[in-house]
This record gives sequence, C-alpha cells and structure tokens, in this order.
Amino acid sequence: MSGTFVGMPAFPEAARSAVDDPTLRGNLRHATHTIRAKRAGAVAELADWAQLREAGRRIKDHTLRHLDRYLEQLEASVTAAGGTVHWAADADEANRIVTRLVKETGESEVVKVKSMATQEIGLNEALEAEGIRAYETDLAELIVQLGRDRPSHILVPAIHRNRGEIRDIFRTEMAAWGRPAPADLTDTPADLAEAARLHLREKFLRARVGISGANFMVAETGTLVVVESEGNGRMCLTLPQTLISVVGIEKIVPTWRDLEVFLQTLPRSATAERMNPYTSTWTGTTEEDGPRTFHLVLLDNGRTDALADQVGRQALRCIRCSACLNVCPVYERAGGHAYGSVYPGPIGAVLTPQLRGTTSEIDASLPYASSLCGACYEVCPVAIDIPEVLVHLRERVVQGGPAVREGNKVVLRPAKGHAAERAAMRAAAWAFGHPGALRAGQRIASRSRRLHPRTLPGPGRAWSGTRDLPALPAEPFRDWWQRTRGGKDAK
Repeated sequence: MSGTFVGMPAFPEAARSAVDDPTLRGNLRHATHTIRAKRAGAVAELADWAQLREAGRRIKDHTLRHLDRYLEQLEASVTAAGGTVHWAADADEANRIVTRLVKETGESEVVKVKSMATQEIGLNEALEAEGIRAYETDLAELIVQLGRDRPSHILVPAIHRNRGEIRDIFRTEMAAWGRPAPADLTDTPADLAEAARLHLREKFLRARVGISGANFMVAETGTLVVVESEGNGRMCLTLPQTLISVVGIEKIVPTWRDLEVFLQTLPRSATAERMNPYTSTWTGTTEEDGPRTFHLVLLDNGRTDALADQVGRQALRCIRCSACLNVCPVYERAGGHAYGSVYPGPIGAVLTPQLRGTTSEIDASLPYASSLCGACYEVCPVAIDIPEVLVHLRERVVQGGPAVREGNKVVLRPAKGHAAERAAMRAAAWAFGHPGALRAGQRIASRSRRLHPRTLPGPGRAWSGTRDLPALPAEPFRDWWQRTRGGKDAK
C-alpha cells in the first residue's frame, strides 16, 4: 500500500488533536447524524433487508474463495470485449502502468472519477511527478484537491468542511486550476455546485484521457460498474478517447444476478437512496460509442495477503458504503484524518493494517481505534464482523505470530510498547486457570479497596488517563453467592 499517509502520528495522538477542534467535531456530528438517520429510513423500507444482507455476504465469501478463477474469467471477458487487462502487484507497479499508458496517448492531463484505489496508491502524486496533471471531478474530491487536503470519509471526502470553508477554498484556489470562481460566490449549496459545474465543464470537454475505479466488476461479461450521484463520473467514462480503470481485485462479482443484490444494498447504505441517480456500466469498447481504448489495471497491493488470513479476509467483502463510519462514536469525534489512511473509520481500522502491515506506529495503533461497541457490524450490508477482526488484529500486534506479507509466509514480531500488556494477559490467564489463587486475589482486592488509586501507574496510564478505575465491591461475587445462596440456585 502507498506510504502517502505513513509518517503521520499514531491514532491516539492524531485523535487527541482532532477532538480539540470544535469546528471539526461540529461538522462531523451534523453530517454523520444526518446520513445515518436517512439510511435507517431507507433500509426500513425493505422487508427482506436481512436476507439481502446475508445474500451479499455469501456472494462475497464465495467469490473470495474462488477469486483466482473469477479473475481469469474477468480477464478473458474484458479482452474479448476489446479491452486490455494489466496486473499490478503493488502501488508502484500500478502507478508505472498508468503513467506509461497516459504518456503513450501524448496527453499531459487527465480527468478522474472518484476512486479510492487510486488514492490508495498515490496515483495523482505519481502522475504529477511525470508532468501529468490529474483533475478530480467529484465535487467533494474537488474540494479536497483545491484545498490541498486529504479525504476524511469514504463517501463524502470533504465531510470535515462546512459551506463557509468550501466557499473560501473555491474563491482562493479555483483560478489556479482552471476557471475561477465567481467573485460574488456565496456559501449556498446551489451557488457552490454551480461554480464547480462551470469549473469542471471545460475539463470534461477538453480531456482525452479518463481515469476511474469501479464499484463492481462482473466476471461473466467483463462489465465494470460505477455508481454515483452527480453525473461527473459518466462524463469521465464516456467523453475521453482513452479510459483507464484501476480496480482492486476484490471488487469482482461472478454474474449480473449477483450484482443485482448490491445495487439494492449499496445505495441505501451509502446515500440512503433507493437507487443511485447514475449507474454507469461499460464492457470493453464499442465502435463510435464511448472511449476507443479501454485499459483495466487489476490491483493487488496487499489484498492477496489479507485473503490468506481466515479471520481478517472478511474485510475484503467491503463495498465502500461508509455506513460503519456514520455510526461509529470514535470516528464521529476523531474524524477521518486521524486514521492515517484513505480508508478511515471502522473499516479502515481493519483493512489498512492488513494491506500495509502493522510495522509502523500508526498502523499498529489502528486496531485499537474502536470501542468495540459493535454498531459497525450491525449496519454493514455485507455483515463484516469488524469487532471480531479488530480483536484478531490486536492479538497480532501484541503477540506477533504467523502472517502472509507480499505473498510470503512470515512470523511477525510483537510490536513495541506492548510488553506490559502481554505480561498482564499472561498473568490473567494463569489466575483464571487457578481458581484458588483467583479467589484469594479477589478477597485481597476487595478488602484493600480504600487504598486503590484512581489511576494506574507506569504503562497503565495509557488506559486510565481518560477514565477512572472501576470501584471494587466490598465483597467478591463468589463470596456473596456463597453467603446468600449457599452456592445453590434458589428455587
């Protein structure tokens, strides 16, 4: 995975800074509460939502178990339809492929559909280094690009910005990228959208190369699918002469019948719509209709490593709806930048450490960026048990152990800074395995409770720095049970 965000502080430090920003907290609270309330209403309209969710889970699990076969089928289908398939093992290879393809056209600028895969690999930066300028055309991505910012939400990358901030960005930055914003631009949504439309229209009409991702790829026909709400994606997919799509290998579904399930669950979970205003599909090339040349870059970049993890692989089911972010109390307060990745929130906390590994301080901290409340699992349209994966990854960080990195089986060393945690867990395991010692320890703790501090010393300060230690009861439960019921259940 690209190192674009690596080097940022670990999650606890980044989150602490974000929590101290009242404007950011207000923007996030308003946006996430609004989106999740609308989503709840849209989902409640379907009596068979639970069945659709289960169907999505099963389709994804089946596809991941047979991913090699479906990828080969996809390649054959795309090739037969007139497209060209490229395989990229990592971010560097994907960037080299795309850069070469753009240079072969002779163009020095491209328009882009919103794509998390291209953000993941740092494609814009790689193109810029080769003298190629990439223009984001999604409204929220445009705001992020003009503001020299980073996305903070899967669906709404500029969710951390309010209307006044967006107006100021348009006024000061738009002219350097093309058509300037109107001098009398206000912060009303209609005026901001019109300024963006006028700014982008000249780029759509001039561009000869478009770059996209895809929400889904259908193996049986080689069809790619992009769902969106603005129409900018369709402009990028149809007007340029050359289209290059960079897509993670997990985005595949076997058949059109399987796709039908996700075209119901994704819009309701993401934008609270019954269907997306724009659902664009394309299969290879067609004479005198759409791009004359189509390239598909299939991106691994750690996905095969994640697939080898029997617990963690369920994160590859993700359809990028962002529902988990909108219900997460940690994300709501910390924001997306604190996660140090293009994949923020609960799904980022389980996906990023698997794609990038846990060797850096920030990646080792991500599995702890959760209260384990389980709200993310409840709203996930493909039933990813994010709390289960978080606990699994925490164990990997603390204990190390076998894993797969870059296709090779390795034994990970425990991350630094967790020696006290390992010692505490070993002590707890021993105590629970010796009932007599556990009972004696409980009695001593209860009788000395008045001497207990409210915070822990040493490494324990990391836990008690934001919470008080629970007060111990005057009597251990075992003793109370023996005294009141004689160890027997009352009839």
